[in-house]
Amino acid sequence: MSRIRSKNTQAERIVFSFLRQEGVHFKKHYKDIVGCPDIALPEKKKAVFVDGDFWHGRDFERVKRGRKKTDYWVEKIKSNIERDKKQRASLRRKGWAVIKVWESDIKRKRTRLKQLKKIKSFLAL
Repeated sequence: MSRIRSKNTQAERIVFSFLRQEGVHFKKHYKDIVGCPDIALPEKKKAVFVDGDFWHGRDFERVKRGRKKTDYWVEKIKSNIERDKKQRASLRRKGWAVIKVWESDIKRKRTRLKQLKKIKSFLAL
């Protein structure tokens, strides 16, 4: 578990590199707002979260299968999902536009370009 990164993951580095090549200026891991988005444009109030599939519950139903409701990982991921919802709702109430992309969609070559273009167009609006 100690080798799992919370910042500068492979997926994040792919996104950072793409945006730099496209000439998009952004802040990494912006700590001045709730949730510390992976990419932020404070002047436009836009935030992008590159969420890891396991930690943020993309396949939560699969994780829950065969485990007790009180299992540590079920509780941990469930609380992460709830925390994410509250943080993003808080940002939206403060006027921020927020999108989430899944790490596996960035890492998977057949879906990567679509997701990168989605992020770029979101930030450009």
